[in-house]
Amino acid sequence: MSRLRFALLNAAHDGEHTRRNFRRELDADLVEFDATDAHLPDHTGFDGVVITGSRSSVYWDEPWIPKLVDYVAEAADDGVPILGVCYGHQVLAEALGGRVAGMDGFEIGYNTVRHRGDDLFEDVPESFTVFTTHGDAVVDLPPGATLLAENEHGVHAFREGHCWGVQFHPEYDVETARDVADGKRDSLGDARVDDVLAGITPDAFEAACEAKSIFDNFVAYAEDVKRDREATAAADD
Repeated sequence: MSRLRFALLNAAHDGEHTRRNFRRELDADLVEFDATDAHLPDHTGFDGVVITGSRSSVYWDEPWIPKLVDYVAEAADDGVPILGVCYGHQVLAEALGGRVAGMDGFEIGYNTVRHRGDDLFEDVPESFTVFTTHGDAVVDLPPGATLLAENEHGVHAFREGHCWGVQFHPEYDVETARDVADGKRDSLGDARVDDVLAGITPDAFEAACEAKSIFDNFVAYAEDVKRDREATAAADD
């Protein structure tokens, strides 16, 4: 079977860290699209679609956002495996008929999340550490979706068919975590940011690496989907 080809829908306004992190973690050929410029594929002929994080909110009145949501809905309808991360998780929820809203506070730093089991979480401990940074959350799951992970801040993962959303950032390295936290000084204040930075330690990062299995599990699932489709096509010939 040929190497998988994924569409990487990069919604980060400064995509340097994002590009590096996803290219490191995903064992597939990535075709990158700058979603913030409304640069999206004109087809859904990929083995998978991955939607990244962003500093935007899905309910903002910006013209590129509904275009991104519509494309993700189309890809989901066509049965393409999809993984949405943080903002991508929220885009996926909206695309599938769920609802996203602002939180009362802001979750940031290395935090504990609990999952309920699923192919995506194979080899990930039931209670695991991840870096989180978000002020929005999925408040209504899409119809037919299954809640997979949560903590006291709300939904952290769901699944609907071939589609998964995760609110946390399994792709982050230490450099990204520090830069993102430091960029929140205006909104969160120096004291809170300094506290988050103090918690970005080698031990915390090592613990969070357990969640990186999510990427391998998603790739393996996409491989299975591609194999099944190729077998069906061959049988129909």
